[in-house]
Amino acid sequence: MRFDRRILSAFLLAASLLPSVAMPTQVRDADAERIARWQRLGYGMFVHWGLYSELGGVWQDKPVTKGYSEQIQGWANIPTDDYLKVASRFSAAKFDADAICKLAKEGGARYIVVTSKHHDGFAMFDTKSTDYNVVKRTPFARDPLKLLSTACRKIGVGFGVYFSLVDWNAGHSPEVQHNSNPIPPTMEPLIERQLTELMSNYGPVTEVWFDMSAPTAEQSRKFAAIVRKLQPQAAINGRIWNNRGDFVTLGDNELPPETMQPPFEVPASIYHATWGYRSWQQRDDLAGKIRELANGLMQTRAAGGNYLLNIGPKGDGSVVPFEADVMHGIGAWVRRHPGLIDATPSGLRRQPWGATLLHGRTLYLVVHDWHAGPLRVSGLANDPSNARIDGGPSLPWHRDGGDVVIELPTAAPDGVLPVLQLSLYTPLQAIPARIATANADGGYRIAADAWQPRTSFSFGGGYLTQATTRVALDTAIASPHAQKVMLRFIHARARTDRSYRVTVAGQSLDIPGRMLAERSIGPFVLPVSPAARIEVRLAKPAYPAEDLGLSFDSVEISRQLR
Repeated sequence: MRFDRRILSAFLLAASLLPSVAMPTQVRDADAERIARWQRLGYGMFVHWGLYSELGGVWQDKPVTKGYSEQIQGWANIPTDDYLKVASRFSAAKFDADAICKLAKEGGARYIVVTSKHHDGFAMFDTKSTDYNVVKRTPFARDPLKLLSTACRKIGVGFGVYFSLVDWNAGHSPEVQHNSNPIPPTMEPLIERQLTELMSNYGPVTEVWFDMSAPTAEQSRKFAAIVRKLQPQAAINGRIWNNRGDFVTLGDNELPPETMQPPFEVPASIYHATWGYRSWQQRDDLAGKIRELANGLMQTRAAGGNYLLNIGPKGDGSVVPFEADVMHGIGAWVRRHPGLIDATPSGLRRQPWGATLLHGRTLYLVVHDWHAGPLRVSGLANDPSNARIDGGPSLPWHRDGGDVVIELPTAAPDGVLPVLQLSLYTPLQAIPARIATANADGGYRIAADAWQPRTSFSFGGGYLTQATTRVALDTAIASPHAQKVMLRFIHARARTDRSYRVTVAGQSLDIPGRMLAERSIGPFVLPVSPAARIEVRLAKPAYPAEDLGLSFDSVEISRQLR
């Protein structure tokens, strides 16, 4: 769609003249506050460290090339007695909790998540639930989680724990392909006791990262309740399953789909083939790796998600130099562009050349595909007051319909990811990709396929139950006249146990599902606007990724009759 100057001016005028509509105050509950606090952190460092680190991906002098190296006991079929012999030499003489937490902070991360227990069942903390733990079975004989949590608090980094619901020492067989073992009732006391210890003995916990298995809904509820009771500020990830978490955990190294809605987290590893230390891992192209992961961070943040980037220390506790260099490289890049880490999604459509983020009236353009000549920012109605290289000189720009086109020099100004700034006179106005126009009678009929779905993922009892959900639908209409309108969903099929929040040009009404299917909704004040936005979502979803449960043939918008 191409826009002439008059329509673009109308976007900005409409934004300044929108009527002030009194809306009921929405009190944000404890869940929303907890999630928002976690979202503001934005970027964390994962730490995979355990007995598997001592093996480094090698068993009986041969590299184990199948699977992740932190699951080497399962992939190499190592008997428990032989695995315990590894514990007898686990002295971790170079482990330095202060250095690990400092690396996270210098790398730009604001929290860490540490493996308290992986699938092997070996507890990397001081637990009274079993002697199969790092304090009782290794010459290291200390609690690394205690050391790390203390070190994090000293420098202002959040502390979180990874906890595997799969436990090969407590009854699960090493089903390494999917790790979707059900949890027998006999295992529940162990899990509950260990979670209680983890939530009680290490100070404030920022995030609890459950992993794998296939718990029942009741088991997920019980495990979440322990965290909620003892660490009410901790965000719980989606792999507690059965939609009991605060946010969705995407697949390993999976960047968000274009329609993905927060809250979510991307777990990312420096090498996609492993998370735990692998001695024979190829480590090269440091500059390319920093660029790849910084881009992943920005693509995630531009979609409103958190990014959790992993390191896998060696068995002796030291950080692999290549991984430290990657973290330092990303951290140096973040410090060169200090406005980025606290920026939020811009609201613009996804751009083919990179990511867009917004901080106040500054639009950041993070360019992973740099080339001399024009860079087209699609769907931006605002004329910027200035376009420039972040921390550098201004650049020439011009408007081409609904796009702002910036002329780039040949040389990229940053060797990792170049960043541009557009300063805006007014709050950012995005031009939707599709805008419905009025019928001959002045009303609108918007077919179901003209609504843009906003999606997430729900889960039953385990990883294999993932299902895409529609958490919202939105569209936009060109409104040449100010008027009061009513909406009617034609042949609507809605949930009768839920209410829906219908928002028109910033005005919201909560409607029970049965009424949504039976009657017109409104009135709404439709202002003069080239693209008045309309959105439908659940008024009070049971969990962030809950599906709308709504379908319809079309939506009719008509002027309210006096």
